[in-house]
Amino acid sequence: MFSSLKPIRRLAWIFIKQFINQQFPDIGTISTTQLAAWLASESPSPILIDAREPEEYAVSHLPGAHHLPTLAAVQQSEVSLEAVIVVYCSVGYRSAKLAQELQKAGYAHVMNLEGSIFEWHNQGQPLVVDGESTRSVHPYNFIWGMLLDSKE
Repeated sequence: MFSSLKPIRRLAWIFIKQFINQQFPDIGTISTTQLAAWLASESPSPILIDAREPEEYAVSHLPGAHHLPTLAAVQQSEVSLEAVIVVYCSVGYRSAKLAQELQKAGYAHVMNLEGSIFEWHNQGQPLVVDGESTRSVHPYNFIWGMLLDSKE
């Protein structure tokens, strides 16, 4: 849909990632490539937390992800303070903010998924809805949706 925007999209991703890292310098990150390799390995998987709105989660999410968009939701779910957690949203800002709140609340091993679900989708990684595979991603809005590669 926006194939002519590919060079601009690349620059936008660089800016977005730098901006998020500057806003949340104490939040560790994991790349989509690193997370995919981790999930495919024999190692115990991290707890995946989707920090998006319910309507976004309903379109698709990472396999095994929990929709826990607030600190209160995470605490009510009884996630251990020692659990290894990877938080994601659309591009990484909301998830970085939640990761920061989790760290302040005492969660010891929290990472933000760099590029979040948009980059995960752009790399062709698996997404699900109601237990079924999908290639759809909620675009958040028209402008942010331009960061999604159309592969359908």
